[in-house]
Amino acid sequence: MNAIPVEIKLRKASRLIAMQFDDGTSFELPFEYLRVFSPSAEVQGHGPGQGVLQTGKENTGVTSIEPIGNYAVRLVFDDGHDTGLYTWNYLYELGAKQAENWQAYLDRLTSEGHVRQDLVIN
Repeated sequence: MNAIPVEIKLRKASRLIAMQFDDGTSFELPFEYLRVFSPSAEVQGHGPGQGVLQTGKENTGVTSIEPIGNYAVRLVFDDGHDTGLYTWNYLYELGAKQAENWQAYLDRLTSEGHVRQDLVIN
């Protein structure tokens, strides 16, 4: 999979990033989803099974999208997180597996005794 985004839109009011890829596929990825699946070592860990469950990210916003060469973007979140580099392939994978990933995240929250808070719309 080597799809390349032809359009990336930061939609702060809707709290999502809309992406269109050169193969015609498009995704709308919520900020919370992007934050809890950040590719950073802080979230993913440094090896298999070392990922850290992210909680309390329901109202996290994205303040900017910074291009990194011709292969990725850095998302700057309003909670100070900005270390994950979202490659084109990773963003495509997040979009393609959004429903599956999100359900696994919700299941993990529940199994570890966490409850998502209601989203606050500003």
